[in-house]
Amino acid sequence: MSRSTTGGRRYRFGAMLCGVAAIGALGGVASAQVPPEVPPGAPEVPYVDPARAYLFAHMTKERYGVLFYSVSLDGLHWRRLNGGRPVSEDYHGHPSITRMSDGRYILVGNKSDSDSQVRFWVSSDLIRWAPFGAYQPDLSNVRGFANPLPRLGAPKLFFDKASSRYLLTWHTPNVPHTPADPERYWASQRTLYVTSKDLRTFDGPPKLLFDWDIATIDTIIMPGDEGKGYCAVIKDERYPSYNWTTGKTVRISCAPSLLGPYPMPGPAISPNFREAPTIIRAPNGRDWLAYYEQYAGQSYGLSKAPRLEGPWYQVQGNSGVARWNRFEMPAGTRHGFMIEISRKEYDAIVAAYPEGAAKP
Repeated sequence: MSRSTTGGRRYRFGAMLCGVAAIGALGGVASAQVPPEVPPGAPEVPYVDPARAYLFAHMTKERYGVLFYSVSLDGLHWRRLNGGRPVSEDYHGHPSITRMSDGRYILVGNKSDSDSQVRFWVSSDLIRWAPFGAYQPDLSNVRGFANPLPRLGAPKLFFDKASSRYLLTWHTPNVPHTPADPERYWASQRTLYVTSKDLRTFDGPPKLLFDWDIATIDTIIMPGDEGKGYCAVIKDERYPSYNWTTGKTVRISCAPSLLGPYPMPGPAISPNFREAPTIIRAPNGRDWLAYYEQYAGQSYGLSKAPRLEGPWYQVQGNSGVARWNRFEMPAGTRHGFMIEISRKEYDAIVAAYPEGAAKP
């Protein structure tokens, strides 16, 4: 029996744990007037909540690692701000933003995977970012992970309100890259983590977040449905094959506790060769929207579900045929992180970085 089959059984047990947290199809928008669904494939007008919007902090294919902003009112149709220019020349990395305990925003990144430090920037308005500090993981003794290489891939940050602690994750390999067999390097990637109460001091050495023998990268942690439990959204970094059909796809594992144990992740929610997942709640309050990149910088895809454990289906968009599209993403958009913002914050960000700003 393949590991993918046994993993499915283990996931069903994990989904039961997380299932207690399953949100009702109309949860979260008691006061909103949600329009009825149209027949499948019929034209539809996306719902817009007058009180909220979305920010996508991301890089681009042309300028990898540099910070750009795109915004949306419906979570489906995105437009690039600042005339397509970066919004910061200081930041570098795979953007990941979370709210701090004091209400400010914290942004995490690094200069490159070979940068020995994870770096933080802070902002009260998502417009002006200031350096906050840095953290240098000690990779010399990661329990259960021998000989990790000094590489810190795509740091991600999550603030857990229940414990008042930050969870910092990233991926690290322990097999060098060789042109003759590059997938050995990627297959050795594992998600490491460390916790902190203030991002100034950190709780011990890095640890493995998962106990599965699966390569994982681009891990994000988020609250489970109705805020109960936690879900890890990961990219399965194994190369796809008949024995491992979920290779290079986005998958989800839910657990009752922040640090797990997380069961084997569930079925793929994306096609193969997708990465950098980011998930938002749609304005109607009843759908999760999971975005992922078809690398390298080819296009963005979208899957939708009423609950984090599914069922998920792929939404059509970026097709080049406007009448087929249910979502639109600016060309060349790469790795990033979406967050819900207030309409007041949206208006301020658009005023600071107007869409039609002239390029130098």
